[in-house]
Amino acid sequence: MVKLKTSGEIEAMKEAGRVSAKVLRMVGELVRPGISTLDLDRFAEEIIRMEGGIPAFKGYGGFPGSICASVNHQVVHGIPSAGVILREGDIISIDTGAIVDGWYGDNAWTYAVGAIDPRTQELLTVTEKSLFAGIEQAVSGNRLGDIGHAIQRIAEASGFGVVREYVGHGIGRNMHEDPNVPNYGHKGRGIKLETGLVIAIEPMINQGTHMVRQLNDGWTVVTLDELPSAHFEKTVAITEDGPLILTAE
Repeated sequence: MVKLKTSGEIEAMKEAGRVSAKVLRMVGELVRPGISTLDLDRFAEEIIRMEGGIPAFKGYGGFPGSICASVNHQVVHGIPSAGVILREGDIISIDTGAIVDGWYGDNAWTYAVGAIDPRTQELLTVTEKSLFAGIEQAVSGNRLGDIGHAIQRIAEASGFGVVREYVGHGIGRNMHEDPNVPNYGHKGRGIKLETGLVIAIEPMINQGTHMVRQLNDGWTVVTLDELPSAHFEKTVAITEDGPLILTAE
């Protein structure tokens, strides 16, 4: 069931969004060759708690980290580890969220570790562009398919694959609420978007095939062809004045 938020509730969600965005930015600033993903995770948890939040991911369904740290061909849900050391030329998707006063914020960004391959840089640029194209469609009166279509069109025009098995989602008092928000679709299809809907829009775009598989750890999702994947995400409220990004400092 889709839960629309009042203007007051959307205002309250801004603090969870702010904390989530601040942590993502600060963790991103630490990305460099030689640092472990566990170091990034510990730093993220420290900042979330210092800002008065609770790590949204830690313990969620048994997930052990405060961030998802997905390196290179890992699409989403990478588990932070002392044994995963970033190297020059890697990319890393960092997904982080915070709970503040019972409200959730959720966002992700993919960072280059030093200099990266030009095609991989194009993947990051196009995926970021597709995110904001999807956000532009998050207006009252549009359909859910308008968001997915905008993302898919940009990604596939560059020859990239759009992940089907994992999608965006509604968000509020729970991290995952209705509706699912696919990164593919047809214009004019799906539920009508209404003022008060808050969603996490998060394109997951692969350099090669759109097909993925889950590793035996029960969490980490990787591309089937082991080519790189990018992931960008914002929490967005649909308001009378258009889309409002809540994961902004």
